[in-house]
Amino acid sequence: MTIVNMREALRQALDEEMSRDNNMIIIGEEVAQYQGAYKITQGLLDKYGSRRVIDTPISEEGFTGVGVGAAMAGLRTVVEWMTINFSLQAMDQVYNNAAKLRYMSGGQIKIPAVFRGPNGPAEYLGSQHSQALQSIYAHCPGLKVMAPSTPADAKGMLKTAIRDDNPVIFLESELLYGVKGEIPDEEYLVPFKSADIKRAGSDVTLVSFSKPVYLLMEAAKILQKENIEPEIIDLRSLKPLDEETIYNSVRKTNRCVVVDEAWPFASIGSHVAWLVSRNCFDYLDAPVELVCSEDVPMPYNHSLELAAQPSVKKIIDSVKKVTYNA
Repeated sequence: MTIVNMREALRQALDEEMSRDNNMIIIGEEVAQYQGAYKITQGLLDKYGSRRVIDTPISEEGFTGVGVGAAMAGLRTVVEWMTINFSLQAMDQVYNNAAKLRYMSGGQIKIPAVFRGPNGPAEYLGSQHSQALQSIYAHCPGLKVMAPSTPADAKGMLKTAIRDDNPVIFLESELLYGVKGEIPDEEYLVPFKSADIKRAGSDVTLVSFSKPVYLLMEAAKILQKENIEPEIIDLRSLKPLDEETIYNSVRKTNRCVVVDEAWPFASIGSHVAWLVSRNCFDYLDAPVELVCSEDVPMPYNHSLELAAQPSVKKIIDSVKKVTYNA
């Protein structure tokens, strides 16, 4: 096992897959000469050249369309968005081309394209650059959506996404790029539809993905001192979703709190809460709780920015509510 940060884990996945498949290319803003806005593509231009690591103009709709077209033509494409917030400029290409063309062609056209970049709140980015947009992409049939929380998951999941013949939205977190963790020395893949139990427990099921998983782990340490043992599930794959791992946990703990950085209306978190309420109704000893961002644009003021997002305190309060310890 080797200890690396998530930035390096993602870079290794890209490097290994480019070495494995000469038809793989990377395109996006600053991926080549600048080595990536977050240095994920560092060293790849020197190794693979400008025909495979390609800088683009600041035009998300344009280069996303190029990525879709290249995938249709037989290349395996990774499109880097500097931030998922900028991907809104490319929604027509993603929704109406990437997600639809394999279906509309009766399977004759493959779209092996990964669209990746940082998603969700970071710090001091304001209301236009702190949005968690995962539910927009999970809403659309034809797209797969992944969101890792650890370096090991990030590497194995990105390799899986790259090898898939369907378009994949790969959501990272800016604040997790520096997080370190162990990754296996041998090659490995993390499949779609495979949630991970990050912590076993018996009293309440906590469900989340990406950065909030660390809030759950911190909350669990505090709750354990109060004799509450949470089970923590990291969804990893948002679509397709591993529902059975969630249900099996809730049938054991009889309580559930879902945490999502997005706004509450029609979010991944609200959908998971509905699934649990519908499919585990006879097992629940309390209504499912949802901890999410406030239904407001993200403030720039740091104190208000933190107040608008999920927190350890909000999670603990919700756990105590469903365990009747409030």
